[in-house]
Amino acid sequence: MRRYGLIGYPLTHSFSQKYFTEKFEKEGIPDSRYDLFELPDPTTFPNLVASIPDLVGLNVTIPHKQAILPFLDELDPASAGRIGAVNTIRILPDGRKIGYNTDYYGFRSSLEVWLKSLNVVPETLQAMVLGNGGAAKAVTTTLTDLLIRYRLVSRQQTAEALAYENISPTILDEYRLIINTSPVGTYPNVEASPAIPYGLLTSRHLLYDLVYNPAETRFLEQGREQGAATHNGLPMLHLQAEKAWEIWNL
Repeated sequence: MRRYGLIGYPLTHSFSQKYFTEKFEKEGIPDSRYDLFELPDPTTFPNLVASIPDLVGLNVTIPHKQAILPFLDELDPASAGRIGAVNTIRILPDGRKIGYNTDYYGFRSSLEVWLKSLNVVPETLQAMVLGNGGAAKAVTTTLTDLLIRYRLVSRQQTAEALAYENISPTILDEYRLIINTSPVGTYPNVEASPAIPYGLLTSRHLLYDLVYNPAETRFLEQGREQGAATHNGLPMLHLQAEKAWEIWNL
């Protein structure tokens, strides 16, 4: 049996378990199983791995994408090493645990396809990135690679980030691409949305939400009502999951 799973806390719902279980069935992949492993404390990660000898691959979600780093033996230099966050772990037969970041691949691929469909050249944009967790790190690395200047936005003003309350009409006019990397608006809290001035959005704006459940968050809904182009996180999720599967089966 080849075992896979997801670690995070809490795991109230899981795209990954459903996705990989259906993949195993549809593609006739034998002796494979995907489980959820709620992990309130990342320091218990080594014990979890030791308790499941057949474990060969893990996905990592909130809030452990950065906290898991000290418990890994190696980081893939092309992804997790650059980004400083991990969402995929490959466990080798000798027990070594290698961290990767497939969020980068999923986000970059889906963003490039979307912008191309809108006839928007990436380097003509500037972006606001809402949130500053592990997912934001994959997003900002992508933006840097695509030559898109960005500003982080968080609840408190810091040297690195703008506070939501300080988003002015001038800033909003300048930063047309707005990316929500926070979990705000995720089911079941579907009425919540990041605190940006939605009334100032126009048809020039592009809103990308990493949240995929619901399909249209309040963030995207309010943008659409102002004429903005919108994109949810499901294509990114599919792309990063397939990239994780590729890594686990190298």
